[in-house]
Amino acid sequence: MSLENVLARIDADLDAATDRLIDLLKIPSISTDPAFAADCDRAADWLVADLQSLGVTAQKRPTPGHPMVVGHIEGDGPHLLFYGHYDVQPVDPLDLWDRDPFDPQIEDTAAGKVIRGRGSSDDKGQLMTFVEACRAWKAEYGALPCKITFFFEGEEESGSPSLVPFMQENAAELTTDIALICDTGLFESAVPAITTQLRGLLGEDFTITGPSRDLHSGMYGGIAMNPIRVLTNILAGLQDDTGAVTLPGFYDDVPELSDEIRSQWQGLNFDHKTYLGDVGLKAPAGEQDRTPLEQIWSRPTCDVNGIWGGYTGDGFKTVLPSQASAKLSFRLVGQQDPNKIREAFRTYLEGNLPNGFTVEYRTEKGSPASQMSVEDPAFDKARKALSDEWPRPAAYVGCGGSIPIAGFFKDILGVDAMLIGFGKDDDQIHSPNEKYDLESFHKGTRSWARILAELTK
Repeated sequence: MSLENVLARIDADLDAATDRLIDLLKIPSISTDPAFAADCDRAADWLVADLQSLGVTAQKRPTPGHPMVVGHIEGDGPHLLFYGHYDVQPVDPLDLWDRDPFDPQIEDTAAGKVIRGRGSSDDKGQLMTFVEACRAWKAEYGALPCKITFFFEGEEESGSPSLVPFMQENAAELTTDIALICDTGLFESAVPAITTQLRGLLGEDFTITGPSRDLHSGMYGGIAMNPIRVLTNILAGLQDDTGAVTLPGFYDDVPELSDEIRSQWQGLNFDHKTYLGDVGLKAPAGEQDRTPLEQIWSRPTCDVNGIWGGYTGDGFKTVLPSQASAKLSFRLVGQQDPNKIREAFRTYLEGNLPNGFTVEYRTEKGSPASQMSVEDPAFDKARKALSDEWPRPAAYVGCGGSIPIAGFFKDILGVDAMLIGFGKDDDQIHSPNEKYDLESFHKGTRSWARILAELTK
């Protein structure tokens, strides 16, 4: 099988492939709003029919929420699983869209042609790059180069409530040699990337209570301890002057970067001044002995996401409040255990409460970080394939956010995942006027064709 023939087929079929994507984008598959349940069902049916046209044995599988789409096709070589999601974010505020979000069109912009519409980048356009690469292989040679399982979800944008139970119940069917996820982007909109590190997440939402009621500051000011003062002292003590988190044992399970990854990251020439300047900031605030990319991708964090207490309306109400509240989040890396970090935080907080003060917690379960082993030869093969397609060589990168599906593949199926995507920083995902560059769609499809060729050599 000649890769060049497949790439030529992709080039010749770009208009038809774009038309297929536009058809899928017209379906308003908003998972979080029950009013669009039938549309989510319709999007699943569309994908089943499209996969079946490629010879895939595909089915719409029921869940307590929106259906999963699962398909299988036989082939030689490794067994791959490709994951994507067909649901999209709500479109509000609608008046900020330049066109109907579910009337997608190709638009000319100063940077080139884009596909404008909700879901174009997150995640229907990305999902279809892989499907179109498979279509080209099938059209050219009547078969795919390896065994593939397709796994499409309909609840990613609403918290994936059905995902873990479905994966647990169907683990044997979904277990493969490696999983592929197309829901990420190019580094700085230019460098093809394989995401190998994802930070985990732990949230703490709590209220400190001191006096039994709000107190008159003239009668009690000076003699009574103010819960806001207690709270701000506790929050201020969570980090030292160098930006390091002070909780005992916080860094015990944080690994150091390998020399290879550190060298790749340095070669990206990340411009942190521009990155911060775009949002009105100047200097990095994390650990001062770490590079900006390390601070974003491979180091843990502690951040205050919200703080409130007392009177916040117009004018003044001179009281000492009875309560003060805050929301914190910890981004976790390596082998950091959310339960261990939570215990360390609560021990610190409760150890700094004055006598008579109490604390109430409102917290959801945390999730650990995901770290894929690049020692698997598949990672280097995929990086080579991406480098062959794009002007700049591909790199292994981290991700400051959390993408739980990658961890689920590892924890439930025992399968590593490669996160490869072609979105750009200005795609405006989750926002009005979402778009996906036609170049991302075209070269993304070509990239997957190259990756399939490399993985099956």
